[in-house]
Amino acid sequence: MGDIVSALVITVIALAALAALLGAMYWVVGRLPKKWREGARAWVFLFPSAVAVTIGLLVPAIRTIYLSLLDDNGNKFVGFENYVDVFTTTGTRLTVFNSLSWVLIGTIATVAVGLAMARFADGMRIESAAKSAIFLPGAISLVGTGLIWGFVYAGPPFDVGLLNAVTEGIPGLPDSWGGGGDRLWLLERGFGGVDPPDSAPGVNTFLLIVVFIWAQAGISTVIFSAAIKGVPDSLIEAAKVDGATDQQTFYRVTLPYIRSTIVTVATLTTVAGLKAFDIVAATTGGRFGTSTIANEFYVTRFVQGRSGVGATLAVLIFILVIPVMILNRRAQARAEEMMGG
Repeated sequence: MGDIVSALVITVIALAALAALLGAMYWVVGRLPKKWREGARAWVFLFPSAVAVTIGLLVPAIRTIYLSLLDDNGNKFVGFENYVDVFTTTGTRLTVFNSLSWVLIGTIATVAVGLAMARFADGMRIESAAKSAIFLPGAISLVGTGLIWGFVYAGPPFDVGLLNAVTEGIPGLPDSWGGGGDRLWLLERGFGGVDPPDSAPGVNTFLLIVVFIWAQAGISTVIFSAAIKGVPDSLIEAAKVDGATDQQTFYRVTLPYIRSTIVTVATLTTVAGLKAFDIVAATTGGRFGTSTIANEFYVTRFVQGRSGVGATLAVLIFILVIPVMILNRRAQARAEEMMGG
């Protein structure tokens, strides 16, 4: 109890000190010449954020990049050797391909499902109820989502697997496809008697991506629905006057108008796919060839204690995010130009 009180007192003192510092700086700025005053006031409020970003983001990022150039003990400089190992070692190379599968398949499917749901849910009599039901999976933590779908994919010795119950009820379905009702869906990488190469994602990885799509599609639907409702009625009416069908209006008017929103949702989903950890940790723990870069980073750095390769995996996630951010910014700039911003 005493530790909690001490922590609260320290927090209150720190916040009071910060408020006093900002107040003093603001008072000093108010005494500056008028031509400098506005710019200086902006810097007063930007200063705490700049310090926080520097301490909490910039410094750790630089340190992580530095550690990625050292060996696993952090003593010897090895240059880009860790990066070479990531792409030449079968296990870590598989995690990279798994993450890319999460990004490509997960993003494309989430955007497609979200757009389809947003389009067909609008105008329904039970629109609010339908969208609430669609959004519900997004309100569940990803760990909880993984546990829920663990029951869906459960196999022997458990008899609660929904997918096994479904495949067992299909007449004539081969055992290798789940016809026997005893398939270990999250443990087996192959399917239908075909096993993927060691560096290629297995069927169990794609089953986890389905869980990711289920969790992300609801949020995407809500965002797309709001964007679609923001399309000016004059554009829709003009297209219909010119003889366009509802389908043509959607693809040639609505989609181009909400292009920036589509890119934003794709960006958010891509970043979430690159950081995929919770679902994997809650279902397979990264075993059976399902590990992702984020999951492998955790195991390598905090379980195995290998700081060099662990830092390399963290840097790799950062590198993969950069082009996504660039594309997102360009799409936003084009949208601003279209809106006359």
